Amino acid sequence: MRLGGRIAAAVEVIEDMTARRRPVADALKDWGLAHRFAGSGDRSAIGNMVYDVLRRRRSLAHRMGSEAPAALVFGAVLDAGVAPEQLRSALEGDRFAPPLPSDEVLARFLSPASLEGAPEAVAADVPDWLAAPLAASLGTDWVREARALSDRPPLDMRANLLKSTREEVLSELAPFAAAPTPLSPWGLRIAPIEGEGRHPNVQVERGFQTGLFEIQDEGSQIAALLAGAAPGSRILDYCAGAGGKTLALAAATGNAAEIHAFDADRQRLAPIWDRLARAGTEGVTVHAPRDDLSPLHDGMDLVLVDAPCTGAGTWRRRPDAKWRLSESQLQKRTEEQDKVLSNAARFVKPGRRLAYVTCSVLREENAARVEAFLSREPGFRLADAETIWRERLPEAAAAYHAERIGEGAVLTLTPLRSGTDGFFFAMLERTA
Repeated sequence: MRLGGRIAAAVEVIEDMTARRRPVADALKDWGLAHRFAGSGDRSAIGNMVYDVLRRRRSLAHRMGSEAPAALVFGAVLDAGVAPEQLRSALEGDRFAPPLPSDEVLARFLSPASLEGAPEAVAADVPDWLAAPLAASLGTDWVREARALSDRPPLDMRANLLKSTREEVLSELAPFAAAPTPLSPWGLRIAPIEGEGRHPNVQVERGFQTGLFEIQDEGSQIAALLAGAAPGSRILDYCAGAGGKTLALAAATGNAAEIHAFDADRQRLAPIWDRLARAGTEGVTVHAPRDDLSPLHDGMDLVLVDAPCTGAGTWRRRPDAKWRLSESQLQKRTEEQDKVLSNAARFVKPGRRLAYVTCSVLREENAARVEAFLSREPGFRLADAETIWRERLPEAAAAYHAERIGEGAVLTLTPLRSGTDGFFFAMLERTA
């Protein structure tokens, strides 16, 4: 397909999403099934355009002077580095291409002052209602923080130390220019894609198939590392999901810990079995939603709660989620988080720890939930997560937002500060 046909296809996908209120992945999949002549390169380029529009929909509309899908796609193409003269040349004589915007529109879009006078929520590419929560969560620089959540993400992986080393996996992935992550000692990174490019499908590589590495954002790796799993300890991954952090905890302890993985959603838990087998983990017991966990009460050295959340830290990868998020959904999530934390607290042995993690940057889901928990649970206190960072990551920069709560502190990672997805970490200690 020529560029004009790809632009027209991206417009069609966005119109379908808008009309039917459906997730971007479903709309792209259906378009591909209905247009089987499109090659993998075409589908990748179309997907890039659609995702770029979703990441920066409001700022693109402001700069183009229009919210029409065609205007947004042209804006995304220009924003990805295609010059106007290249665009004109590529679309000349292409009967499938939408009409090219006027020279005046193109000049205004590319002007350094194209976002001058835009409301902060527009410049930040978020719904209006999220401006206040993001400002309260990320401080005076929140617009730049939110814009970083609209960038294309890298592809991060974690070397599985049960089977390999980071250096060996780097050698395996040398054809893809993988490099060590700057913070996690386990991590590898392939840089964000440029233009019409795409990340390699590393899941078909020998190293992935044989369990030498897993796909896992560096922020998620750091959360598992800060949790401080130790050999010989008893650990409960209370919201295990597909098992990413369970695998990281098993590798961190060298298969020398007793680990229990539980999730209330059977479907989320389903992939864990294959992943555990591929990674070569031992000592991991998986508990289904209806299993009786009462024998584990008061018996865990570490309970990790990667709580259900809005995913407001993963907008680089799931940009359609920020446009679907509502205030009522945020309220529902905070209620679920309070319940999950209270349930998980029952498993912590006196004197031991509970790590609370989310992939959100919103204070309502993070520090506010810790404050609410401490008010309900006087037998817990908040540890100083900055001290934990220095102990666990002695060579890493302090690439986080820290907030003091009483004598303790909590941390928030962001794309702008740490180069990771948005993640929150707090460590709670049971004192009685």
